[in-house]
Amino acid sequence: MDTRKELNFMDIGAIEELYKQYMENPESVDESFRFFFQGFDLATRHFPAKPQEIKGDVGVSTKEIAVMNLITGYRRRGHLFTKTNPVRSRRQYSPTLDLDNFNLSESDLDKEFEAGKEIGIGRATLREIVEHLSETYCKSIGVEYRYMTKPEIVQWLQQKMESSKNQETLPNEKKLHILNSLIEASGFEDYMHRKYVGQKRFSLEGSEAIIPALDAIVSHGGSYDVNDIVIGMAHRGRLNVLTNIMKKPYSQVFRGFTAENYGEEIKYGDVKYHLGYNNTIDYEGRKISVSLAPNPSHLEAVGPVVEGIAKAKLEQEHDFQYNQVLPILIHGDAAIAGQGVVYETIQFSKLDGYKTGGTIHIVINNQVGFTTNYLQGRSSTYCTDVAKVTQSPVFHVNGDDVEAMVFVAKLALEFRQKFNIDVFIDLLSYRKYGHNEGDEPRFTQPKLYDIIAKHKNPREIYAGKLISQGVLTQLEYETRVADFHKVLDQAYETANESTQLNIQLFLEEKYKGIRFPKAEDFETIANTKISKEMFLELAEKITSLPKDKHFYNKTVRLFSQRAGMIKDDSYDWAMGELMAYASLAKENYPVRLSGQDSERGTFSHRHAEIITEDGEEKYFPLKNLGGEHAMVRVYNSPLNEYGVLGFEYGYSLANPFGLTIWEAQFGDFFNVGQVIVDQYISAAQEKWGVKSGLVMFLPHGYEGQGAEHSSGRIERFLNLCANFNMQVVNPTTPANHFHAIRRQLHRDIRVPLIAFTPKSLLRHPDCTSTIADFTEGHFQEIIADNSLKSLSKATKLLLCSGKIYYELDAARKEANADHLSIIRIEQLYPFPEKQLQKILKNYSKDIKLVWVQEEPLNMGAALFVKHWIGDRSLQIISRPSSGVTAEGLTALHKIHQAEIIKEAIQ
Repeated sequence: MDTRKELNFMDIGAIEELYKQYMENPESVDESFRFFFQGFDLATRHFPAKPQEIKGDVGVSTKEIAVMNLITGYRRRGHLFTKTNPVRSRRQYSPTLDLDNFNLSESDLDKEFEAGKEIGIGRATLREIVEHLSETYCKSIGVEYRYMTKPEIVQWLQQKMESSKNQETLPNEKKLHILNSLIEASGFEDYMHRKYVGQKRFSLEGSEAIIPALDAIVSHGGSYDVNDIVIGMAHRGRLNVLTNIMKKPYSQVFRGFTAENYGEEIKYGDVKYHLGYNNTIDYEGRKISVSLAPNPSHLEAVGPVVEGIAKAKLEQEHDFQYNQVLPILIHGDAAIAGQGVVYETIQFSKLDGYKTGGTIHIVINNQVGFTTNYLQGRSSTYCTDVAKVTQSPVFHVNGDDVEAMVFVAKLALEFRQKFNIDVFIDLLSYRKYGHNEGDEPRFTQPKLYDIIAKHKNPREIYAGKLISQGVLTQLEYETRVADFHKVLDQAYETANESTQLNIQLFLEEKYKGIRFPKAEDFETIANTKISKEMFLELAEKITSLPKDKHFYNKTVRLFSQRAGMIKDDSYDWAMGELMAYASLAKENYPVRLSGQDSERGTFSHRHAEIITEDGEEKYFPLKNLGGEHAMVRVYNSPLNEYGVLGFEYGYSLANPFGLTIWEAQFGDFFNVGQVIVDQYISAAQEKWGVKSGLVMFLPHGYEGQGAEHSSGRIERFLNLCANFNMQVVNPTTPANHFHAIRRQLHRDIRVPLIAFTPKSLLRHPDCTSTIADFTEGHFQEIIADNSLKSLSKATKLLLCSGKIYYELDAARKEANADHLSIIRIEQLYPFPEKQLQKILKNYSKDIKLVWVQEEPLNMGAALFVKHWIGDRSLQIISRPSSGVTAEGLTALHKIHQAEIIKEAIQ
């Protein structure tokens, strides 16, 4: 509700009646009036307490209300009438903040009003009140915050802003520090523009004010208990942040323009404006760790990754002290408005499994997306309107006013540390060149770029201001600029001493003792078994329910059945999986699993958390293992994939000695997170030297549930596999799944694991394992056929992967097909070629080799396996090639499935 408009149409009697209602029960009036009356009380305490007693001077009363209404107008709508745009005229909004829109006039300007107390200046003239409000809300800073529903937060911000008029009086040394920061920011861009003509660098010119702002956040962070800062940003201005904030040597950045090869641990590398960096910076004796996460060209993909890194640091290093870890996300204006993953990431901010204590978002607002005008790029008024989702304040700042930007940066830091919620800074600026330095922006923005060409940059503007204030002379300014160029000249010479570029491995200090993978790592058996004593003890713990709590009958029956597995020595899939988590936790490896409905499990198999019968309490068996153990955390995620997969990937980066798992509700649901798979999971090792042990659970198997609920798109992952960048497994036994999970932490390598998990096998009577499989076994890349007495007499050998094995085996038994042997390929990549060749020696040389799969020919593993078989002839039995993974009708599915099995068994 617009309180100002409402008041304009209400007489004093109606207002008094509403005020009386407010005095009796504040919650009974609309929120906007509630805010108004709170301010009115503060400003008019000299008035009689009861509104019906205000009878003497109704004129004064209505004027006071009008002034309060004006104050509310500035607080709510002042951001629409600011001087925040350095190169464009602002759009026009109506109604304005003119006095006549509030039943005031120029004749009232020199009258004094008690309402001045509301903004902290005491009884004051209307002229003084307007000037104060204009300085606070309508100059270089515009603020959106009145939609926030917690009065204490609104009041805190109002007091901070109105008491200072949204500005700070800086001593000369602080001003010179800011100037030096701008000299470094602009000088660095100038230098590269001259030395590396036409090469892409995605210049920061026009938005340099972000550098002193970031410097203020980092340098003041220690005063607010910050020990760890994690930054995510796209390419615009990244080189500037790397050097002038992260303190990466200028020479290393310069070498990125001319280098011819990489250090031995990086195979392909990446362009210089995608690289990450870590450093520990000493500010006044306090060491602060600062990390800039690597990011691909997919602009906002890094957002959830940064939040995951921050969450892992909070849990593993900072004991959930939110103020000690600060995430900062730097966006582009077109990207923050246009990329859906921004919304997904912001939705993490208040969820227990994902929150990081608030993120500072800074938008480099060029007002152009590549060549697209901002009016074509969004429907919202501001690019930052997504902030309203989490009721986060937004500060819009003129990029030419560097002192305003520094003030807002410090205020944002203080706000985040006090309330632990997100805060947004919209840096209104411009892009001096096109999208990149080889682009011509005048093709699409001729008028804008005529203005930009004549516009002084922030360094020149601020230097001129300080010179006019007598802080330094023109000669002193020019000397500072020249001295910095000498620093860059020296760095340039150093850069040209070598043609090899050494990329710093991201979070390298966390990976001591962790190597890059080699072929032999996948040919050596990892010791993943556990003792029988530990197995039985943990099995008893996770199948027991506390006797003092009451649970739903089906829950009690379920846990009774699980306990019975111990007696029967026959463990199903859920028990195998849960035992992997319990045993790792007991070995002091923390475990994190998240996904849609992961606590119970999409297919009602996991029940990692159970709820008491009255629904009031949860019980987590995996958190009650007895004695000392690491935490097992299982979370139901928000209903998205891109954001959550990015988050868990980031979490895995900062948690190499813990197990991190993301589970898709159905296997192909990862396709919404394909960007994370393509740009990070499959490629980060070769691009950036990044190691990750992330596990992806993708339910897979054809049970007649249609195209989206059948295939986990095995072929897509296999198409991305090379140079030991991923592991792809499709286990068929609980024990093999158990060992695959444990193997992630029982080797000195960290490689993402893509595990295709079953649906129907969760309760298949033959899909079980014995205790010996867990306590004496290991992960089997291939499961040989032990059912035939003589393998040499077999005439046909079926190779398969996943749940179709059980259908083939059942059909073989029914047909008494003793000529038929079946081998399960449990690990598809790295392909167990040597193991397969060894097994094939047990068969006759002329045996017929057949690959059997449920998927269409152009999907699944068929063509991948055919490649690895080499010269040997391989027949493929599958569904026909298709653009669709599976049939929609259950009856049709059964027909096609029967045809595959029949052809294989014949």
